[in-house]
Amino acid sequence: MSTITAILEPDIDGALHLPVPDELRGGKVKVVATLEQAEPSRAPFGRKAAAISDLGALAGNCSKDGWDGNGASAIDPAALLNAEAFVRALPDAIPLPEFAPEPDGAISLDWIQSKTRLLSLSVGSSDRLAYAWLDGSDRGHAVAYFDGSSVPPRVLSTIESFVNHGNTSVRVA
Repeated sequence: MSTITAILEPDIDGALHLPVPDELRGGKVKVVATLEQAEPSRAPFGRKAAAISDLGALAGNCSKDGWDGNGASAIDPAALLNAEAFVRALPDAIPLPEFAPEPDGAISLDWIQSKTRLLSLSVGSSDRLAYAWLDGSDRGHAVAYFDGSSVPPRVLSTIESFVNHGNTSVRVA
């Protein structure tokens, strides 16, 4: 008899696949199982899942130092995790940003409405979020801190003002 404790992810059809020890392969196996949720689901669906997939592709394309031909650092794995967490934390009503690599290994999350109206947020390996905006002749920058699960209120307010009010200037208190 073998005891196996495993955390498994179900397939799309709900099936679980359990690794079977070598000594039990080749015949019938009796399985006694207790199923319980290992952790709350953090898997996004729809457009957030697609955005997180895009982040992964970006990180893959910029995974080696010098990806830009000018000595840029590879995207930091912690920056990728922080960017994914930020996307998950965004309220569903907020349009998702575009993504771009930064030469220091961070990831830029950008809401671009025109060449004179844009908001850019830099997500690196720490909890520090640096962001800047251009809104016509108004421009500015600020810093906030991300706890990994909630968009900082000041950042969320800035994003909402930027994406929801076509001609309203962005102001950070």
